[in-house]
Amino acid sequence: MAFSEFKPLDEKSLIEYIKSVPSLSSKIGSNLDDVTVKEVGDGNLNFVYIVLGPAGSLVIKQALPYIRCIGESWPMTKERAYFEALALREHGQFSPEHVPEVYHFDRTMSLIGMRYFEPPHIILRKGLIAGIEYPFLAEHMSEYMARTLYFTSLLYRTTTDHKHAVAKFCGNVEMCRLTEQVVFSDPYKVSEYNRWTSPYLDGDAEAVREDNILKIEVAELKSKFCERAQALVHGDLHTGSIMVTHESTQVIDPEFAFYGPMGFDIGAFLGNLILAFFAQDGHADQVNDRKTYKEWILRTIEEVWNLFHKKFIALWDEHKDGSGEAYLPAIYNNPELQQLAQKKFMEDLFHDTLGFGAAKMIRRIVGVAHVEDFESITDARKRANCEHRALEVAKLLLMERRNFQAITEVVSAIKKL
Repeated sequence: MAFSEFKPLDEKSLIEYIKSVPSLSSKIGSNLDDVTVKEVGDGNLNFVYIVLGPAGSLVIKQALPYIRCIGESWPMTKERAYFEALALREHGQFSPEHVPEVYHFDRTMSLIGMRYFEPPHIILRKGLIAGIEYPFLAEHMSEYMARTLYFTSLLYRTTTDHKHAVAKFCGNVEMCRLTEQVVFSDPYKVSEYNRWTSPYLDGDAEAVREDNILKIEVAELKSKFCERAQALVHGDLHTGSIMVTHESTQVIDPEFAFYGPMGFDIGAFLGNLILAFFAQDGHADQVNDRKTYKEWILRTIEEVWNLFHKKFIALWDEHKDGSGEAYLPAIYNNPELQQLAQKKFMEDLFHDTLGFGAAKMIRRIVGVAHVEDFESITDARKRANCEHRALEVAKLLLMERRNFQAITEVVSAIKKL
């Protein structure tokens, strides 16, 4: 067999590979002479190929043993493909409408073959930059998060099953360490990888590095991220990891998946929506001032949390007498106590969500990897102005998160700035 050890595939060798794997070749048709292959990996880490055949299509994703956007000077485990495939299958079980089906996984080749979402699917981030409204976004994302987080937690599982599941993902340590570095460490110290819109944000970046209270709060979030195996989180749930049309929402790229705090996923998604909100002024022009679009983003932020809250509690109620061992029915045996437990749980989750969301925002403004929402604003002064306001909101949310009781208060704080 030609593919018995790892080698990066190019368009030609990819066709040979597909020929050797029935679960892939059967998806695109028997005549592989009519197949087109296009490399579309615009990400930081991997090769991504779209394969179109006479009978169908698929996506092939191959992990490289280094960070693609930096090169071999920053090595990176290709085992991440294994955890991505594992997470896609696990999350796909609970939310099949919003997760691509995995057709094939090859651990030696660090390669996943999965469903291709045809045009007009685009990356959500690009849609937000273009000012497109997605009427089902809040509905779909709240559904995906409620189901994947609830069903992989102790609210649904026995502690034994949960421990086994946690153990399966413990090996994804290098991806977790990358997150620890770029989200919880680098922005708060001088690091060669940090960058920001200089000179306009020089003072802002320094203020982050000098802020004692901010650092104490970030330390608490970091310890939660490292120590709290609450549910199987996607681990990188930003608007670049979601593909959308008006009717469809698909979550891709869970290569950072591990058992961590639920709020890390919800926060990542909401934090990126807040970044998109603050970027809108930089994309406004004579034709479109983006005011109504900004209103839509704020409404969406509110709806995502409110719908998530509702659906999560509904799942909890539905399975409260099931096998979950977080709150044993023999102890939490009256409605009043059950409601108290739920209220406390959701309050803590809300505050985690705000903290992690804020940390994700800060790293996107003064850390290594930025967001296209801001980067595509060509006027540096205008871009810095948008980023400055986003940074102020992020710092407020991170440090004052426990004082917010409802998502409406968060939206009010965003509007004020």
